[in-house]
Order: sequence, then C-alpha cells, then structure tokens
Amino acid sequence: MNQPLAYVHPGAKIAKNVVIEPFTTIHNNVVIGDGTWIGSNVTIMEGARIGKNCNIFPGAVISAIPQDLKFQDEETTVEIGDGTTLREFVTINRGTLDRMKTVIGKNCWIMAYCHIAHDCIVGDNCVFSNNSTLAGHITVGDYVVLAGMAAIQQFCMIGSHAFVTGGSLVRKDVPPFVKAGREPLSYVGINSIGLRRRGFSTDKIREIQNIYRILYQKNYNNTQASEIIEAEMEATPERDEILQFIKNSQRGIMKGYISSI
Repeated sequence: MNQPLAYVHPGAKIAKNVVIEPFTTIHNNVVIGDGTWIGSNVTIMEGARIGKNCNIFPGAVISAIPQDLKFQDEETTVEIGDGTTLREFVTINRGTLDRMKTVIGKNCWIMAYCHIAHDCIVGDNCVFSNNSTLAGHITVGDYVVLAGMAAIQQFCMIGSHAFVTGGSLVRKDVPPFVKAGREPLSYVGINSIGLRRRGFSTDKIREIQNIYRILYQKNYNNTQASEIIEAEMEATPERDEILQFIKNSQRGIMKGYISSI
C-alpha cells in the first residue's frame, strides 16, 4: 500500500480502498475498515479500531494515550463505528483499566474540536456540536445531541434521545428523552422535536411527557416518583428505560427547573 507523503506503519491493517491524504500518520496496531476517508494531518495512534465508511477530517488525533495519571501503558483501544464522521481537530483518547476501551458508535457526527476522554462509551447516531467535551468514564445513549460547548463531568450518564443545550455544564445524569438546559442544568421538557423526527407517535410522546410530569412536577422524590410511575403507568420499553436509568444512576439525575422568582 503506497500512500505518498503519508506514513503508515507496516503493522497497521488498512483495507484496500481506504483513502489516506498526505501528511497523515498511522501507527502500529491500527485497523481501518473499507471505504473510510482520512484527511491530511490526521494522527491515528496504537489501539485504534476504525470501522467502514468513516470520514476523519484534518487535525484529528485518534487513540492517543489517556490524560490520566493512573495510566500504566496498558493495551487499550478506541473503537469507532461504521459511518461515523469526526470533524477537524477532534481528539479521542483510548481506555484505561476501568473499561479498557473508548467507544464511539455507528453513524455519529462529532464536530470540530470535540474531545472524548478515556473510557467513554457513546451510542449510535449521536451528534456532538463544536467544542463539546466529555471527561472520562462517561456513558452516552443513542441519538443524543450535545449543542456547542457542552461540558460533561466524569462518570456522568446521558440517556438515549436526550438533547443538551449549548454551553451546558453537566454535573448530574441526564435521563432519556429529555431536554436539559439552564444553569444549574435542569429538566426543561422532553425532546419532542427530536422524538418526532425519529418516528415517535403523538401517543408515545404524550406517554413520555406524563412520566416526566410525575418525576419532575409533582414534588415527589425520585424513589416516590419511580414507585408511582411503575404502579400507575403501563409497562412499555420507554417507561422501563426511564425507570432503569434512574435506578442505575450513581451521580443522581438532574433536578427539575425551579424559578428563582
């Protein structure tokens, strides 16, 4: 495989129809799937596992060692799913002993200057706008949208189909299907526009709204609200996903919005 003005380590496993632009460096122990395009001045370091039909734009650095003082050069990876786009200067660090890998799902769109730290697990079809930053050990569900300059604290979880507004500081877990905004970060409704775009019916959206009214607008604590939701709401995949998310939350879920007036 001859890539003029690019360096590809002989130990890298590159599919035959991958395009690698000039001045890119690909280290040993890298796997890149069919149809992927890699722009100029990209650095792909040991442990990268990049899927098919990905697009990686100039300046990106994939699978650099974690920015974690506990890291002892253990053999870990970054996994990028098929069809994912990484725009200019995205940085993704590989895992540590905690999870041994950092994972970005399929068909994600990670915009310029985003940083995804070690041991993050990101689902499919996510959109991270410019300068969004994930600290270590974060779990993000499918179809999550982070608006520009959102910053997520380590060990947080963000549920599937959630939308986080621009400039947000996320210190608590963000449940599925909601919009999160204001400071401190709070529940500001469900992500009804995103849900409609993804084919959720009006009845299903109303069901999700009713669940969150119990959780956030009835003055119950989380345990009380969960018990009422389980007892009074019909069992559906969405109801169960919300309840399971609350049960699994280690940092605690974000609060409802309380007016200061």
